[in-house]
Amino acid sequence: MATVRNSSRLTGPAAALAALALAATACTGGGGGDGGTGAGGVWEECEADPNTCNSGERADGGDITWVVSDFPGAWTAVSPEGGSVYTLQMLSGILPVTGQWAPDGRTYEFNMDLLAEEPELVSEDPFTFSFTFTDKAVWDDGTPIGADDFIATVKMSTSDEEGWCEGCRSRQPGIYDDVAEMEASDDGKTVTLTLKEGRSNPEWRGFLDAHQIAGGLLPAHLAEEQGYDLEEPADVGAYFEWLNETVPAYSGGPYRIVEGDLETQVILEPNENWYGEVQPTLDTVVIQFNDAEDTWIPALTNGEIDGGSPAKVNDDVIEQLRGMPAVSVDVGPGAGWEHIDLNTENEWLEDVELRRAIFTAIDAQEIAERGYGTAFPDVQRKTNHTFPADSPYHEDLFADSPQGTGDVEEATRILEEAGYELSGGTLTRDGEQVGPFRLRATADRVRQDSLQIVQSHLEEIGVATEIETIDDLGGVLGDQDYDIVQFGWSGSPWFVINPGQQWHSGSGSNFGGLDSEDVDEALEGMGTATTLDEAAEAANEAGRRVVEEAYVLPLVDEPRYSFVTEGFANIRDNRQHSLRATYNIGEWGAAAN
Repeated sequence: MATVRNSSRLTGPAAALAALALAATACTGGGGGDGGTGAGGVWEECEADPNTCNSGERADGGDITWVVSDFPGAWTAVSPEGGSVYTLQMLSGILPVTGQWAPDGRTYEFNMDLLAEEPELVSEDPFTFSFTFTDKAVWDDGTPIGADDFIATVKMSTSDEEGWCEGCRSRQPGIYDDVAEMEASDDGKTVTLTLKEGRSNPEWRGFLDAHQIAGGLLPAHLAEEQGYDLEEPADVGAYFEWLNETVPAYSGGPYRIVEGDLETQVILEPNENWYGEVQPTLDTVVIQFNDAEDTWIPALTNGEIDGGSPAKVNDDVIEQLRGMPAVSVDVGPGAGWEHIDLNTENEWLEDVELRRAIFTAIDAQEIAERGYGTAFPDVQRKTNHTFPADSPYHEDLFADSPQGTGDVEEATRILEEAGYELSGGTLTRDGEQVGPFRLRATADRVRQDSLQIVQSHLEEIGVATEIETIDDLGGVLGDQDYDIVQFGWSGSPWFVINPGQQWHSGSGSNFGGLDSEDVDEALEGMGTATTLDEAAEAANEAGRRVVEEAYVLPLVDEPRYSFVTEGFANIRDNRQHSLRATYNIGEWGAAAN
């Protein structure tokens, strides 16, 4: 990841946004109580100093193997199958980024290795802003990084209807579909974007930063080498697929991929043409994909891995890590949330009354306590899709809904009024059995335990389910290969793009196929909001309508943990980021003696 040199403490609306970092900002830094074991733990100071803890001089050379807790689904994160934290972490240090949030969740840092100056808001009517790139910023083959790359990435992030791209399959086209014009100037060093009439974006400064759809900028110059003309929408779509399916041989960051696949690992080595002020010192970084949590401790013991930032909490693994004298552990609140989604295109789940009954039978508080109560005894179910309970924008969207309460009696009443019958423990309608439904999640213990709880809850209302483990989360979601699924969204202090990505009928990340005019109408308010207050009001209205549709049942704002062996400097978790500890991978190094 491009090394950040310029920190900008945001003010005004952006400062209000920063307060929305999931969980209390005073706790969003590192620190899991003792900061780990062994030599005091390298993360002992992270709670008080989350942005710079474990800083230190680096020795030249060294290697590290970092485990990613599941498999990426593609070579870019723009597609539905590639849209996961695992893909983004795989690409850490490869894509140039304009900026990102620091671990404290309050400080936004522009990347002044890439940018010549901070982005400029040119006009509020029409809403227009610009980014200007430095002359020194180049791809690893020497091609300048600039406006063409920005424009190409935006095109590949839009939906077909906008006319920029034919067949790009963007997983979250929302804010990119708002773009009316893009203009390159200053010999390709400045890009200026003008939004459609009436559209605005209070988070415009992060338009293509590390937290957005691609995780950074994608290269434009390779398109011509592959025979594609990015002025032609069909060629933009073809280039989208080429990037999605091809191991990146390009880099605009401190590292480049020299070898790898989507099933085992990628191997990174320093980018010799890296233009940043801070140069990488490690000889090799191996990003290893491994969802078998029970193998991590033996791998650490044998020196096969050196650390990781898993996407899921596992109490057993955490306790074992804390017992290892040369390993530091960080545990704390994170910017991500767990939820259950229904496939609305299933022949039975098309019925909103059945969906409401299913969600009413599920006890979200029981799932939260069983999954996270050991480490966090005060854990509470999540009652707002977008905002955590301590956010000033939080509203309890389930206050007037029985969904998530585990009220079997109420669920049964909903079903009876909708014409369903429960006979001999089996739910039927018009003499036909409802389901059985495939109940799916990845293999980690917390989710598998949750599925068993859900299965038992649904059995009480006569709904049969079959638990199936997911090996490729991105592929399963992208292919809509489920009936009921549990997974998590990883967030950041930015929030405006998220509801549209998750629920809009035209979004590639609306995996369950919700097609609701009411929800789409509410989401439109986020695209016209000029302030974060207005955007938050629209997000809550959209959330209320999603509750009515019984489409997504939030479970819990999840804690996160990381671990690392001794001997490394400048590694720390960033729980406000999909990249987690890899957010500053270019600064990692073997600690100098």
